[in-house]
Amino acid sequence: MATFEVTPIGTVHNDRTDVQHTDNWGAVRSTITVDERFGDAALQGLEGFSHVEVLFVFDQLPERDDYREPRPYRGRADLPPVGVFADRGPRRPNRIGVTCCAVESVRGRELTVVGLDAVSGTPVIDVKPVMVEFQAVGVEQPQWVSELMADYFKP
Repeated sequence: MATFEVTPIGTVHNDRTDVQHTDNWGAVRSTITVDERFGDAALQGLEGFSHVEVLFVFDQLPERDDYREPRPYRGRADLPPVGVFADRGPRRPNRIGVTCCAVESVRGRELTVVGLDAVSGTPVIDVKPVMVEFQAVGVEQPQWVSELMADYFKP
């Protein structure tokens, strides 16, 4: 299979540094500083959007050694085992994360968002405006996921 290289477009800056602290991201303010190679107008127009999708790399945790066997979500024995692509955790192939965040402000090469679940120093590989036409309708998930994730985006 072909491989490819991805160069970060920017970096996350916030008060979260503990990769083991995995809940309560809802009030986290993060500033994404876009690399100067994109110029000061790279974020122009984002101020008109309420939300962005941020794609980033879970660079502070290693990938798993083996993905073939389903594992309990978050390693919890009380939860059903799931395959790697039914899990949003950081120990995954290519370690890519994606989160939909509220746009708080856009200033030059700095984008401030609320609700990004990435620790300070995390490399950002892309930012995309959220458009209604791209949003899924009728999303369903198992009840255990709703219960497990109840505190994830709480302030």
